[in-house]
Amino acid sequence: MKALSASCAAALAAVSFVAAAQTQAPGLWEHSMTFKTQSGEMEKAMAEMQKQLAAMPPEQRKQMEQMMAGRGMSTGPKGTSYKVCLTKEEAARQAAPKMADANCNQEVVQRSAQGMKVKWTCGGQNPSSGEGEITFKSDKAYSGKADVTSTVKGKPETTHIEQSGQWLSADCGDIKPRAPAGKP
Repeated sequence: MKALSASCAAALAAVSFVAAAQTQAPGLWEHSMTFKTQSGEMEKAMAEMQKQLAAMPPEQRKQMEQMMAGRGMSTGPKGTSYKVCLTKEEAARQAAPKMADANCNQEVVQRSAQGMKVKWTCGGQNPSSGEGEITFKSDKAYSGKADVTSTVKGKPETTHIEQSGQWLSADCGDIKPRAPAGKP
């Protein structure tokens, strides 16, 4: 499961960060995604996590939900979402930030005013590769999809990710901007 999570995190980083490479409005964005794996392992793990969260004492569950919300994250039976603060500087650069994992390399293979296609590979302990596509609806909305290939429990695994992004507000509120690549 750990390898699958790392692969999906790499895909998420590639597809979401590439979305920031087109002209996008600065401010608070919400990225939502669903995952579908060949084996169903990730879906089972997410359902189990939901069960464990529901079974927590109310005070502990509230604390966990607040911690996730403080990081801009939420998860539910239909998928995962997270909030990101896109600064004016990032929006003006229109360049895809480097992937968070130093073992990953990404390449924009096609770009147009309507979207882009990207490929990436990640080495290290849990190697994976993938390709994704983003379609821009406006400077305040996009949709995307990606396929990630990895190895889970010694077997090849493909994960399909459906994603969308929606601008929420010019004010990021409590959500802090991402640290520049290479900085904590």
